[in-house]
Amino acid sequence: MPLLLAALIWTTPASAQSGDDEFLTAVGELREASFADKEAIAERLMASGHASAGAVLTAMLEDRLFSTQEQKVVIVRSNDESLTSFELLDPVSLDGAGSAAPASLTRIGTNNRLRRFLRTTVARFALASPDAGVRLAAVKDMVRTLDESTVELLKTRASSETDPAVRREIETGLALAALDSADPADRLRAVTTLSSRYSTEVRNRLASLVEPAPDGSFAETDEAVRVAATDAIESIDSTRQLYSGVETLFFGLSLGSVLVLAATGLAITFGVMGVINMAHGEMMMLGAYTTYVVQMLMPNAIGWSIPLAVPAAFVVAGLAGILLERTVIRFLYGRPLETLLATFGVSLVLQQLVRSVFSANNRAVETPAWMSGTLQLNEALGITFNRLYIIGFTLVVFSILLLVLRRTRLGLEIRAVAQNRGMARSMGIRSEWVDAATFGLGSGIAGVAGVALSQLTNVGPNLGQAYIIDSFMVVVFGGVGNLWGTFIGGMSLGLVNKLLEPYAGAVLGKIFVLVALILFIQRRPRGLFPQTGRAAEGT
Repeated sequence: MPLLLAALIWTTPASAQSGDDEFLTAVGELREASFADKEAIAERLMASGHASAGAVLTAMLEDRLFSTQEQKVVIVRSNDESLTSFELLDPVSLDGAGSAAPASLTRIGTNNRLRRFLRTTVARFALASPDAGVRLAAVKDMVRTLDESTVELLKTRASSETDPAVRREIETGLALAALDSADPADRLRAVTTLSSRYSTEVRNRLASLVEPAPDGSFAETDEAVRVAATDAIESIDSTRQLYSGVETLFFGLSLGSVLVLAATGLAITFGVMGVINMAHGEMMMLGAYTTYVVQMLMPNAIGWSIPLAVPAAFVVAGLAGILLERTVIRFLYGRPLETLLATFGVSLVLQQLVRSVFSANNRAVETPAWMSGTLQLNEALGITFNRLYIIGFTLVVFSILLLVLRRTRLGLEIRAVAQNRGMARSMGIRSEWVDAATFGLGSGIAGVAGVALSQLTNVGPNLGQAYIIDSFMVVVFGGVGNLWGTFIGGMSLGLVNKLLEPYAGAVLGKIFVLVALILFIQRRPRGLFPQTGRAAEGT
């Protein structure tokens, strides 16, 4: 209904803007009118062609049309009874009209007959819209509440509808209505039509025809129709299972993308410097909190917050990584156990620092409108935009990192130090500054991963701890210091985790993956794509 209301507001012709006084007078008559008179007034409002007629009738249908103590008719934005104050809209301009306590307002009531009339009227408004999306939303709403009037509207519209998606939805509604026909041939044709629809509503409606009652009888009396309905249900179930598998693969790719982002920075620092950085998860946490702070600073521009948070998170986490390397790590090179303990202590310090600044409570980061919603490919398969964007974002970040490492002087020096530190020094490369830049680059990428994570989960002090072990698993599985190994390893572990979850559960699935990884490392200690040449000498 909200989409339908927005459509009614924006798709009414501009020529209907006149007659505000007459329109307001007619709306005011609704306060004292009987139910029969309200129906007549609603017809007048519809015939007036006023731009706000659809919005007023929709509000009346949804019990959001009220009268104030000053005898003015207003629309409330939401009539949620838990609210202590209702936000009011002017029925003519639809602009804000202040707020009022629920007790000071009187609802303009409706009965069943009037609601049926309003539902049909609102649907007629939407079906006449030039926007195919508006018509599709209207038809879907009508299909959920089929009655004689809505069926007649769908039949009338079916002959003139040009959009394939809307026409298909109309056919679905008419087929569902035909299941109640007295003619078995009509019901059989309806079942044939519905066999290629995969929505839960269609599947449940067909199931109601073949499920036996306690006395052994069936709602569908014709044997041929029951057989066709049974075959249709089997076809729908198998198709839905296939699409469920596709959806699982998509979730696996999105999880794998997060693992790739989280592990890439670790692969750089671990591969070049041999440092086991247990504070890597906290760099992700800093990136997530940076996103939260950016949104706090620009509450009226949430759509721009994520694009701005990405470089901000990279800088914040990168500087934190450089500071960590210059103050702690550089004194512990060659002592992996001590670096592990030291960075673990740093991770605890960072967690407590965040608790002191932001408190221990989780912080919700708002998802921008352009990342919200679902790409509905059909009735059984939908792909969420936020996960789709994260997959694309991972590919972009990974590509940029490859370019930096292969096409820039910094990348050349990083590869030189990774392959032979002594020879790199003899060529004039300041390895200590390369170490700091490498640590900053790896930490910055972890901060960028935190931005992506903020769109999938709540931001809290322990956010990074949930991904640090998985990140090490990805690096070890793919091959230490090999970026392509990290990419393939992260995607593979993400897919395997999601494929195992329906059968083993999230926790047991992770255990199976860990056991399988241990067995794999026993056979291939250097991982899936081991380093070769001088780069492998120190591993």
